[in-house]
Amino acid sequence: MSKIEIIGLGAGDVNQLPFGIYKKLVQAEGIIYTRTLDHPVIESLQDEGVRFQGFDHMYEEEEQFGAVYDRITGTLMEQVKEADTIIYTVPGHPMLAEKTVQLLLEQTEAEVEVIGGQSYLDDLFTSLKIDPIEGFQFVDGTSFTRNQLDYRHHIIFCQVYDRFVASEVKLSLLEDLPPDYEVTIIEAAGSTQEKITKVPLEELDHTMEISNLTSVYIPPAPENLLHHKFDRLREVMAILRAPGGCPWDRKQTHESLREYSIEEVYELIDAIDAEDDSNIIEELGDILMHVVLHSQIGEDDGYFTIDDVIRSITDKMIYRHPHVFSDTKVNSVEDVNRNWEELKKAEKGEERDSVLDGIPNHLPSLAKAFKLQKKAAKVGFEWEDVSGVWEKLDEELKEVQEAIEKDTIREMEDEFGDVLFVLANLARYYKVNPEIALNRANKKFQSRFTYIEEQLKKKGIDIKQASLEEMDAYWDEAKAKERE
Repeated sequence: MSKIEIIGLGAGDVNQLPFGIYKKLVQAEGIIYTRTLDHPVIESLQDEGVRFQGFDHMYEEEEQFGAVYDRITGTLMEQVKEADTIIYTVPGHPMLAEKTVQLLLEQTEAEVEVIGGQSYLDDLFTSLKIDPIEGFQFVDGTSFTRNQLDYRHHIIFCQVYDRFVASEVKLSLLEDLPPDYEVTIIEAAGSTQEKITKVPLEELDHTMEISNLTSVYIPPAPENLLHHKFDRLREVMAILRAPGGCPWDRKQTHESLREYSIEEVYELIDAIDAEDDSNIIEELGDILMHVVLHSQIGEDDGYFTIDDVIRSITDKMIYRHPHVFSDTKVNSVEDVNRNWEELKKAEKGEERDSVLDGIPNHLPSLAKAFKLQKKAAKVGFEWEDVSGVWEKLDEELKEVQEAIEKDTIREMEDEFGDVLFVLANLARYYKVNPEIALNRANKKFQSRFTYIEEQLKKKGIDIKQASLEEMDAYWDEAKAKERE
């Protein structure tokens, strides 16, 4: 079997190269392949007649680094077919942040031998004067996601080849850190060319030199900069519930929080209706606070934690969206809804006694009427078209009139209830949520009536003494202002 020898060139100049590796390189016959020619060791060895073929041009030709690494690996595999053994060199140590090495190790067509190379991490820690036992992340600047970063630990970005990569790193960090946050650029750590520069984060891609030996260090962030991170919210809630925390938070139970949780949902709806983004943020935060507080109560009582809550919903979302997370195909929203209901039944693991089971007992009556009829409709229990619902509404209104003439409270309650039930069904046909519609009507009434009160007060008129004509006039004014 043919063989690929992978040699690490270390993090500095040729003086740091082990003698055995140096001899192997200068005595090599033929061309030595290298991921990049931009390395001081290669410059020195070329002066001694060693021939190198680099893949730097591929970085210019491809838009994604993944494509570059695939091309390099493919080229090496083609070359090894024509030779018994080839040498491939990489900066630093082959097993440290070298994607091409990992790809070569995964293939089975040629033997791969990894030979030495000095990692620059020891020199990096020394230059930065940090102890890795405090916790650090070593991150590939060409391939990372923001949610991977832990700002409580030291973060070191490698593979920061050029200003484009530096810019991508900067933009990701600016999502979490302020523009003036101080970061450190380290060039050729541990070598005679070592250069350390501290700059504000916003200038990361402005001043750095383009180099294959560049790393960027992000020091741990103070707590006050992490208030937007979920883990910090968990910590705050745990502190509030701990001995010595807040007496109000410590005495709360799931039961005592019920009314507040309901209020927060309606306050969110108000913010959404008002199209007030700032208030939506605040109200969503209040709802999230309730989720975390309920979870902290569960953890304190020893029954469950926020991790169980998150795992439950994550598992559910993946399970109920096979058309996204597996190969299941769907052709329409109707297919998605049908699959959702079928998966929901299978997920519960048992058949319900009634199609109408599963509706919350404490749901407001109008919303409950809407839900009941929606569930019944799924098994075909509904009018053939909406005209039948309109006819039913007329019928129920006549029965209300008859009940009023009889002057029997119980009968009037029944008939008014029937009218509201039909109205909920009518709203369903037009894809309108009756609870939201009624809430909007309530808000309009409150706003217009408050306007009447304000205008009468300006004129020194007691609303109790105002005529209906006066109030109607101001009502129409308020209505007209809504259209402006």
